Amino acid sequence: MNYKKVFFVVTAVFLLLSCSTGASNEKGNSLLWKISGNGLRKPSYLFGTHHLVPVSFLDSIPGIESAFDETEQAVGELDMSNMTEMQMKIMGQAILPQGVTYETLLSPEDAALLDGMLRTVIGVGLDQLGQLKPAMLSNLISISLYQQYYPSVASAKSLDQYFQEEAQKRSRPVTGLETTEDQIDVLLNLQTPERQAELLICMVKHPELLKEQMDELQVAYHAQDIQALHKLYKKETPDDPCPSTEEEQNAMNGDRNRKWLEKLPSIMSEKSSFIAVGCLHLPGNDGLIEGLRKQGYKVEAVSR
Repeated sequence: MNYKKVFFVVTAVFLLLSCSTGASNEKGNSLLWKISGNGLRKPSYLFGTHHLVPVSFLDSIPGIESAFDETEQAVGELDMSNMTEMQMKIMGQAILPQGVTYETLLSPEDAALLDGMLRTVIGVGLDQLGQLKPAMLSNLISISLYQQYYPSVASAKSLDQYFQEEAQKRSRPVTGLETTEDQIDVLLNLQTPERQAELLICMVKHPELLKEQMDELQVAYHAQDIQALHKLYKKETPDDPCPSTEEEQNAMNGDRNRKWLEKLPSIMSEKSSFIAVGCLHLPGNDGLIEGLRKQGYKVEAVSR
């Protein structure tokens, strides 16, 4: 198996876990939010990242430099300080169960389609990647296509990683809201291999839908419009060939947000925090903005 190619994108795979659920009632149109009140000694800030845009994008966010300077620690979805260990844990869980192969999961025709796309997009086929779970292949294909479609903006360093590295340079602590194992469970173990294969081959057969979603995501994020991002994620059509179930959508974000909201009060109380997580975690009734308000905090968009 060509692990070098897989390791190149494996980190970005896990930073794509940034979906949202619930109807949005937040009127602000910003990626940066100030959190205050409810007994906080100093305000904290919440920033919605897009995991595959360059660090230079931050130049377009008014107030983000001063917000980061004011805080005392960085908080992210994961503590990314030991990338090698994280990658090894991911790869250890990315292998198909014994006795399960793409010959048992797919028809010969579908397996041939998948092999052709892998060779076209990633450069290697099922002969080298066929031990990986379908969910991992789905994300490898998605990220590789993103890098091909947007070569000028796809960055080797994510915004999430950038903020954590900047905090470390200033001798500030870095806190992760979940562990690598938590994300492995959601990405690689949430669905059966059969369900993963169903979604994978559907994506292979409808690449135009993936390109359309990527284009809309780019426009909405660069407009700093989290409401448009939320609507994009929630957009459902009767003829959608690859629909996710409500349970799958909730596990990807609603459940995760609730767990994060249990941790954030003590984290922010201890030290003012710069919280950088995927932008689609912010809006919606199950999003972090509304969740923090329900806990009694004042959460307001930083003026653009």
